[in-house]
Amino acid sequence: MRNKSIGLSAMLSAFFLFGATSALAQDSQATKYQQDIHYTLIENAPVTTGPKVSLTEAFSYMCTHCASFEPYISSWLQRKPEYVEFKRIPVVFGRESWDLYARAYVTAEVMGIADKSHAALMDKIWKEKEMYKDMQQLGEFYSAYGVAANQFVATAQSFAVDAKLRRDQGVVQESGVRGTPTLIVADKYSISGNEAVPNYDVMLDVVDFLVAKEFAERKLATSAGAAAKEAAPAKEDQG
Repeated sequence: MRNKSIGLSAMLSAFFLFGATSALAQDSQATKYQQDIHYTLIENAPVTTGPKVSLTEAFSYMCTHCASFEPYISSWLQRKPEYVEFKRIPVVFGRESWDLYARAYVTAEVMGIADKSHAALMDKIWKEKEMYKDMQQLGEFYSAYGVAANQFVATAQSFAVDAKLRRDQGVVQESGVRGTPTLIVADKYSISGNEAVPNYDVMLDVVDFLVAKEFAERKLATSAGAAAKEAAPAKEDQG
């Protein structure tokens, strides 16, 4: 009987905690950032769990806005919560020049040099006005990061890069990305510039809001699951 009482108490505590937290979250959402105004809920988004909340930047080296955004996201990454996992997806949008640079980024990812070369390539293009016409020229650029130019070119033509590039463009399409830069939180919230999100500071503030929201919801779900598990033996005792 005592076990039953403890289990019921745990379930009720989890229930009331869920209700209170949900009410607070809804109030915060209503007074700060709202769905379909500041961000979009991605249709048929996969359910993601675990301790890490993902943030994905959909970008292109050919996008001047992405070049302007780079210092902002770089600064944000210096202060991001430890539980945030950041990645980039290069967007093609069916454009040949965008495809060249998207393939170069994926190749750099496969070869483990994407992070340390990313900002430098963006600067080469937009600050130094140096364009690369083919993969051989890009291979020469990436050779400064510890890989041979011919090895980079060969990797760019590999099955691994082809497959990764196709997967990335599938994510772009499924996430409804229409412009760059677009930020995707937890694979289910999409943020891009509009009248309600007029600059990159606001954009990243929306990210902070959604990241905290997602993390809190996951913690709550974990607590509720633990409470339900604790209450389960009480039902067995009752039987």
